Amino acid sequence: MTPVLESERLILRGWKREDFPAFAAFCADSERTRYTGGPKDGFQAWGAFSSMVGSWVLNGYGTFAVQPKDGDAVAGFVGLWHPPAIDEPELAWSLYEGFEGKGYAVEAARRVQQWAAEDLKLPPLMSFVHPDNVASQAVAKRLGAEPMSPTELRGEPRLRFRHVLPA
Repeated sequence: MTPVLESERLILRGWKREDFPAFAAFCADSERTRYTGGPKDGFQAWGAFSSMVGSWVLNGYGTFAVQPKDGDAVAGFVGLWHPPAIDEPELAWSLYEGFEGKGYAVEAARRVQQWAAEDLKLPPLMSFVHPDNVASQAVAKRLGAEPMSPTELRGEPRLRFRHVLPA
C-alpha cells in the first residue's frame, strides 16, 4: 500500500483511477515529454500509469501523485523509479502544465528523500536528467545534488546527480 506523505503545501499519495486523465494529457504533450521518450497515445499512457501503480507491489516503493493541499487537482508525480535496467532507484519528478514555477518539484522531492532515508533506509538517491532539461537540472541543484559522470538511458545521453541524505 502506498503511504501518504505530507509537506508544507503538498500531499503525496497513491494513484487513483480518476488521476489518469491528467496523466494522459501530460503524456500526450510533446513539449512536456520531450526528455522522457516523447508523447504517448492513450493506450501507452495507460501502460505507463499502470506501471507506476504496479511499482509499489513489485518494489515496495514507487512514484506518488502530487496534490497541492489547497486543491483537488494532481500537479504531477514524484518518487522512486526503479525498472530492472537500472542498478538503483532514481528520484524522479515531473509537473503538469500550470504547476511549474511554484517550488512543488523541490518540495515534493525533499519529502521523498526524507521518506526514502528514514523509512526505507536507502542510501543517498540519484537522478537522471537529460542534458537539455535545464529545469530539472535546476531542481537537482536546488536539492543539493552533485553531478556524477554522464551516462545513457534508453539510448539517450543523461546527466546523473547524486543527492545528499536529508538533515
